Amino acid sequence: MSSSITRGVLQIHSAPQALCPHVQWALESLSRGRTGLHWVPQEAAPGAVRAELEWAGPAGTGALMASALRTLGKIRFEITEEPSPGNDGSRWSFTPDLGVFHATTDAAGNVVVSEDRIRFAYENAKGDPSLVVNELSLALGEAWDEELEPFRLAAEGVPVRWLHRVS
Repeated sequence: MSSSITRGVLQIHSAPQALCPHVQWALESLSRGRTGLHWVPQEAAPGAVRAELEWAGPAGTGALMASALRTLGKIRFEITEEPSPGNDGSRWSFTPDLGVFHATTDAAGNVVVSEDRIRFAYENAKGDPSLVVNELSLALGEAWDEELEPFRLAAEGVPVRWLHRVS
């Protein structure tokens, strides 16, 4: 992990209440401190809760969070990590059905699709434009966006907490 410090946001879009302590333990093991997540009902999934956490830490903290949280399985989350000196920004999305999506992001938070990924889409399409569209849709994480959008919309007014990782 780089020594460059960056910031980001973790959005737990939905989690069964029974997993809340496990989410907090995973985050606290990364930050070596208390997270104090404030869980609120998730209107898009009755019986589930959601939380949001702004964080600051070394570049790569977002990847560590995504790795730790994906093992819990039954949660939906997104993590953004801002660009920092020598490091691109990133976004991770996770749903139980789709697994993890990761993309590099620019300074405005847009997903960046590399030249190699675009060439792969064209070369493997073998003249079928729908295959190019499918590959680019996958590269942009559209399936994750479609599944998470109802949970994002239900997030109005959620309190934000801060996490600072000690190096």
